[in-house]
Amino acid sequence: MLTLASKLKRDDGLKGSQTAATASDSTRRVSVRDKLLVKELTVTPDEGYYQGGKFQFETEVPDAYNMVPPKVKCLTKIWHPNITETGEICLSLLREHSIDGTGWAPTRTLKAVDVVWGLNSLFTDLLNFDDPLNIEAAEHHLRDKEDFRNKVDDYIKRYAR
Repeated sequence: MLTLASKLKRDDGLKGSQTAATASDSTRRVSVRDKLLVKELTVTPDEGYYQGGKFQFETEVPDAYNMVPPKVKCLTKIWHPNITETGEICLSLLREHSIDGTGWAPTRTLKAVDVVWGLNSLFTDLLNFDDPLNIEAAEHHLRDKEDFRNKVDDYIKRYAR
């Protein structure tokens, strides 16, 4: 059986001794694990402030997955209280340890049930102005909801189509 550990060990042994052109087909195959894990996600909210936008997220899967959570970053520039303009995300299920007990668990997956659901929820029911990562966006919403919506719409038109 081909496992990720054996593939990595074999790949390390090939480095320097063979070029990619002479490596056998079996060493170039992608492991089943790599095929099953989602590397990039698109979220398209169908309600709320972010309706109509397409938001790209990159997923970095650590070697210790699924004992540790994947690292997820928003690639689409966005004006959001829980996502910084550089793409960092505040989502408890992506934390190894969380105060509310909803952090990462080895039983969670990158499938729609867990990570994709969580990312979708950042645009609806988990949209949190009270505990923001992007404080400026949250304060903007508190000061002027209409102007906040206009800025979100502008970001969607510019970056999320």
